[in-house]
Amino acid sequence: MDVITYRLAVDTRDLPALVALYDGAARWMQDNGIDQWKPGEKDEEHFRHRIAEREKGEVWLTEAAGRIVGGFELWWEDVPAWGEQPPVAGYVHRLMVDRAYAPAGTGRAMLGQAERRIAEAGREWCRLDCVSSNPRLRTYYEGAGYTVVGEQPLKEGADGSLYAVTLMEKRLAPSDS
Repeated sequence: MDVITYRLAVDTRDLPALVALYDGAARWMQDNGIDQWKPGEKDEEHFRHRIAEREKGEVWLTEAAGRIVGGFELWWEDVPAWGEQPPVAGYVHRLMVDRAYAPAGTGRAMLGQAERRIAEAGREWCRLDCVSSNPRLRTYYEGAGYTVVGEQPLKEGADGSLYAVTLMEKRLAPSDS
């Protein structure tokens, strides 16, 4: 089995890889009839902004066999989906896998990394949202131990569009660190 490692995206050298991961995942969704992400929707500026705002969250890259095979964003708040919340959770966004090179199980491994990082930060919940029109993704997250706790029927996208998302969370074990 390939060893999977993780590192924070820290500078501009990671931007092309992040855009490629996003666009690849968006193309896969389109090819499989999932109306969610669109290629070109998240550019280098999006990821540059996310990397620079360290107090609001982190951008992680996943590597295996010497290449980047995945990535995700970890936010410390998510007001558009969850509203104002006490600081008890981390929020996973843009879980992206390079389906051509990622070892089987990379997506779940990345969720595990996000959960560990959230617990290390002293927070007890990992939260995420998925587009309500994507039952396959909801089933995936339920299989990883996430529970549906509600729906946000009018989440606003970056382009001003409104769409429904299913809110999911998982209680984390306290960190030993």
